[in-house]
Amino acid sequence: MEADERWANGHELVADAKVRAAWLYYVEGLTQEQVADALGLSRIKVIRMLAAARAEGVVRIRIDARSATQVGLERRIARALALEEVIVVPTARDAASIPTLVGYAAGVWLSDMLKDQMSLAVGWGQTLSLALRGMQPRQIEAMSVVSLLGGLTHSRSINPSAVARRVADMFGADCFQLTAPVFVSSAEMRAALWQEPTLRELLDRAKAADVALLSVGNVGRDSTLFREGLLPESDLTSIQMAGAVGDLLCHFIDAEGKVVDHPVNHRIMAVNPLELSGIGLVAIAGGGAKKAPALLAALRATGAKVLITDESAADALLAGTGKSLD
Repeated sequence: MEADERWANGHELVADAKVRAAWLYYVEGLTQEQVADALGLSRIKVIRMLAAARAEGVVRIRIDARSATQVGLERRIARALALEEVIVVPTARDAASIPTLVGYAAGVWLSDMLKDQMSLAVGWGQTLSLALRGMQPRQIEAMSVVSLLGGLTHSRSINPSAVARRVADMFGADCFQLTAPVFVSSAEMRAALWQEPTLRELLDRAKAADVALLSVGNVGRDSTLFREGLLPESDLTSIQMAGAVGDLLCHFIDAEGKVVDHPVNHRIMAVNPLELSGIGLVAIAGGGAKKAPALLAALRATGAKVLITDESAADALLAGTGKSLD
């Protein structure tokens, strides 16, 4: 037997055991010890298989019920901010897990509302990357996905173009990507690139999309742009002094949702969030109390009618808008 054939057979056996373990544990209700006995494996091996099944999308857990606290917050936020739909997930025990919970909810929301012949515009960020876990793959006829940002020549974890491509693969959709670096060297270079006919066509597609799903970042060292080294920390103070409270599609915006006048904003190859007013439905996803100002700014910038967030951000939003929780 050739080496590659042996590898393929071994890989298939592992994949088969993983699926069997998932069925026994999640569907049949066996304990981890019982699954281990049934498959002739150690409990540690079963735990690793079940974790891999979740991470790889073999198992997708969907929670449709909401607590009274979540429902109450959703109604109050919708009323306070004149939104059509609000989805609030429970506050994570660990702040690092907030993007996982909010992203999952965003993925479920998007997967449920997509239909044949729809055009979807997507942003990027950790939350949207994690939204893939909540999506249910299926074939959607004549669907298209448009990336709203350029790409990265070097990325460690999150690349704007990769998010759009992976979403398109989920639903068998055509993918239209902004084939330029997300940050270019100058405002003149950005202006020249936007004169390219193919990029102008992509911009027109983005502005005419049926749905847009965007995430928002705060302005701090822990935000994606600074954490991933896409911008130097030396820019942070001047961006804050310019009045920025968050970033939306890599554009720094102020509390009123306006793009601030800062050199970084003049060399971004991404659709300006203020150009999204023609999109049929815009959804903003993000969580954590410290993101509340950025979330509110993003809603104002885009006219979004859907918000997907967590309890801590919802509480902060209500406090910030002067609305009582009672």
